[in-house]
Amino acid sequence: MRVALFLTCVNDTLYPDTGRAVVRLLTRLGVEVDFPPGQTCCGQAHYNTGYRHEAEPLALRYADVFREYDAIVTPSGSCGAMVRELYPRLGARARAEGRGDTLATRLAPVIPKTYELTEFLVDVLGATDVGAYYPHRVTYHPTCHGLRSLGLGDRPRRLLEAVRGLELVELPGADECCGFGGTFAVKNPDVSAAMGVDKVRNAESTGAEVLCAADNACLMHLGGTMARLRVGMRPVHIAEILASTEQEPPR
Repeated sequence: MRVALFLTCVNDTLYPDTGRAVVRLLTRLGVEVDFPPGQTCCGQAHYNTGYRHEAEPLALRYADVFREYDAIVTPSGSCGAMVRELYPRLGARARAEGRGDTLATRLAPVIPKTYELTEFLVDVLGATDVGAYYPHRVTYHPTCHGLRSLGLGDRPRRLLEAVRGLELVELPGADECCGFGGTFAVKNPDVSAAMGVDKVRNAESTGAEVLCAADNACLMHLGGTMARLRVGMRPVHIAEILASTEQEPPR
């Protein structure tokens, strides 16, 4: 199986350790991972802000870069949802506007083989125990795109529950949005900040050392909120937890 890592803009720019963690994890599980250097943005920021036509060239580039791979794995529920949920809409809208089926045809091959990391681990590799060791008290925040768009369900929790040394505690109001929402945080800063505070206070009430999620966009928002509130907790992407072992602790 030829597997490619779609790292995403946010991770490439701000959280490269998450990408390294994905590669370490999948390599440990016997998967050879390629990183196509031609990858860029998936177009989500453009699409969500109303620049749908401007998102199309980025979607086409994604299709061209990843077309030859059997599976495309991303550590981002939001970018995974862009491909799986919104790329079909791009194609359908182009058709409705009388521009033909070219866009839909070019995007179609990559849509079903794009997987969020925990989906790939559980559904494709059939793994829940990935040999991880992480001796910390952790609470898990299911991000909106992962929960509502991709339907990740209990996959992340099953993976975390199998990590040796990890104590997983329930997060009150887990299914509530953290308040980031991409440009929502910019356009509605007061509401966004208040939602972030609610999420962090709920996490703090669990006594956890770590707030875990499967998307660094949400963790960036929550991490900033934690810093402002001076909360003794840190945000950690699930890939970095699953990549950790006794021999190779988190970096």
